[in-house]
Amino acid sequence: MNPWDPNIYTVTPAAKILARCVATGTMTQEELDAAPQESEVFSSSLLEAEQRNRIKHDLDQTNLDLELLKLQKDGADVTHSHYLSQRFASLQQFTSHLQEVLREQTVLRERLTKPLCQQNLPIQADLHRYVVELMGMVVEFIQDLDVKIKMVQTIPTTEDSLSNLNNAMTQVLSQVTEVENLYKQVLKRRGQPPQ
Repeated sequence: MNPWDPNIYTVTPAAKILARCVATGTMTQEELDAAPQESEVFSSSLLEAEQRNRIKHDLDQTNLDLELLKLQKDGADVTHSHYLSQRFASLQQFTSHLQEVLREQTVLRERLTKPLCQQNLPIQADLHRYVVELMGMVVEFIQDLDVKIKMVQTIPTTEDSLSNLNNAMTQVLSQVTEVENLYKQVLKRRGQPPQ
C-alpha cells in the first residue's frame, strides 16, 4: 500500500487551497515541503488560551448541570410521586367532602336558620330571674378579674424597687460628697477653717 496514493486519502479543503497556490505559482512545492509538519504550528500561548477556554467552557457546563441538579432537588418534594399522591388523596377527600356538603345543602341551611334557643337546656320559669342575675354577676366578675390582672402586671416587682432604691442612694451619696467638697472650697476662699 502506497502512502502517497491519492485514492487512499480524502482531499481536505486546506489541501485543495494549497494545490491551487502551487498551480498558480503563488507558492512553490519546496516552500510547501519546508513548512513544519508538526501539529503545533501555532504559538504555545495560543494553545494555552484555547485550553483555558475549553476548561472554562467545561466549568460553565458543570456549574449549569449543578444548578439543574439543585433545582431538581428543591422541586423534588413538589414533583415526587409520593408527595403528589398524598396531595392528590387529600384533594380527593376535600372534593368528596364538598360534594357531600352540596348534596346536603338544604339540610344544612335549615340547621343554620333554626334558632339556637331550641337547642339550649330548658330552665324552669321560676329560675329565669336567678339565671339572669347570675349571668350579670359572671360578666362583672370576668371584667373585674381582667382589671385586677392588668393591675398586678403593672405593679413593679420588689427587685425593681430595691434596685431603684440602691441607685437613688448612690446618687444621693455622690451628691452629698460633692456638696461637702464645694462647702470646703467655699470656706477656703472666705478664709475660714473647715469644720
